[in-house]
Amino acid sequence: MEFRIAEVVELVGGALVTGQQDRVLSGVRTLNEAEGDHLSFFSNPKYRSQFDTTRAGAVLVTPDIQSGPVGVALIQVDNPSHALAALSEKVEERNRGFAPGVRKGAHVSECAEVSSEAAVYAGAVIEDGATIGRGSEIRPGAVISRDVVIGEDCIIHQNVSVREGCILGDRVILQPGAVIGSDGFGYEFVNGRHHKVPQLGIVVVESDVEVGANACVDRARFGRTVVGEGTKIDNLVQVGHNVEIGKNCIIVALSGVAGSSKLGENVTLAAQVGINGHIEIADGVQLGGKSGAMQSIDEPGVYMGTPAKPFKEEVRQWRDLTKLREMRRTLKVLRDEVDRLKKG
Repeated sequence: MEFRIAEVVELVGGALVTGQQDRVLSGVRTLNEAEGDHLSFFSNPKYRSQFDTTRAGAVLVTPDIQSGPVGVALIQVDNPSHALAALSEKVEERNRGFAPGVRKGAHVSECAEVSSEAAVYAGAVIEDGATIGRGSEIRPGAVISRDVVIGEDCIIHQNVSVREGCILGDRVILQPGAVIGSDGFGYEFVNGRHHKVPQLGIVVVESDVEVGANACVDRARFGRTVVGEGTKIDNLVQVGHNVEIGKNCIIVALSGVAGSSKLGENVTLAAQVGINGHIEIADGVQLGGKSGAMQSIDEPGVYMGTPAKPFKEEVRQWRDLTKLREMRRTLKVLRDEVDRLKKG
């Protein structure tokens, strides 16, 4: 990364209130790590002391910050963290080094349709009937199976598998090792044995979805497993067959969504959350870490525990449990007193 402060101001739509606009910045650091050629940001009052002593070249700040350490350029923006993320996107675009074309060592079927403006790297495999859209990258070791459709400006990282017939929208990112369209976990127990049930459906990943490293989204038994537009899935997440995930959901690492469940829009599953099969989670539900939704949740809000309950109710139960030992002691004292009175 190398930007003049004036470029940073323009890219983030901010206002320079102190400092020299021609100063060159070459990296991003935290307030306490930054040196004179670094950009940082300050929005949380918790870090005020670090802001007051930072040696950064420039700091993104909220509009109420008018002054800072001597020699530090201040760039006012509405949301410093978001502004830094937007700037990071620009840096990523610069560093991406996108160059269209099929590299030597890639295996592309003559029956596949790859845009002349897409990039396919050595070691990638694209099978019969697959379609790769303009601006998309298929990186080394990725396997795009038969009849897969990949939209525009997607990034399919190393060792990703997208299996037969699955459909990806535009600007989808699949991190290394992700699997889209693995067989759903379907078996029938007959005559003392588990018999595999064919999984004949597909997965549809809508535009602007990101799927983390080694996450798996299973294909439907029939029909479609769907990941809604703008949803972000963390590493090591399991999404079962025929699941429907709404728009703009967040699913954090080690969570699992069992088959045929439906998540509404703007649902958040914190780490290690489990969703039972064949239930529905309403729009706007937030499930805290390690929670388990055993039944459908019909109202938006924050839920915790297993089985998941409204947050206040779960906290009240935790509080009661902490008093259990004291309650037992009190009960023993009362019981001993009753026994004494009976004997007396």
